[in-house]
Amino acid sequence: MNEPTLRQAPGSDRGPDPTLGALVNQLTTQVPELIRSELRLAQAEVAEKGKRVGIGVGMFSGAGLLAFFGFGTLLATVILALALVMDGWIAALIVTAVLFAGAGLLAAMGKSKVDEATPLAPEKAVAGVQEDIATVKGQHP
Repeated sequence: MNEPTLRQAPGSDRGPDPTLGALVNQLTTQVPELIRSELRLAQAEVAEKGKRVGIGVGMFSGAGLLAFFGFGTLLATVILALALVMDGWIAALIVTAVLFAGAGLLAAMGKSKVDEATPLAPEKAVAGVQEDIATVKGQHP
């Protein structure tokens, strides 16, 4: 009777298969090193992405600064255009009054939104938890 034998892959000159103890020993020594190398890779990747994010934030900041200067230049243009039909100081005063009125309106709207959101404690969630506690204690039907 021919018994089936395990065949090695062609060209492999490996000796007998390692024992279970040797495999477990290999596993216990290689897994921590694998984890450390994966952590180093993740750390390097996060650092690289952090650099890119920092550059992007810097570019957004530069864009915001240029937009701020552009708005100031636009206001100067509006003042100069109004100065064609009235004295320059009156034109500047009108533009200033409009800006302060807009700022006051935005401040009032912002204050009302903040008042709606205060206090910051999650009142509905706290009430729900208190109701749950009362139910567990048997104080609610």
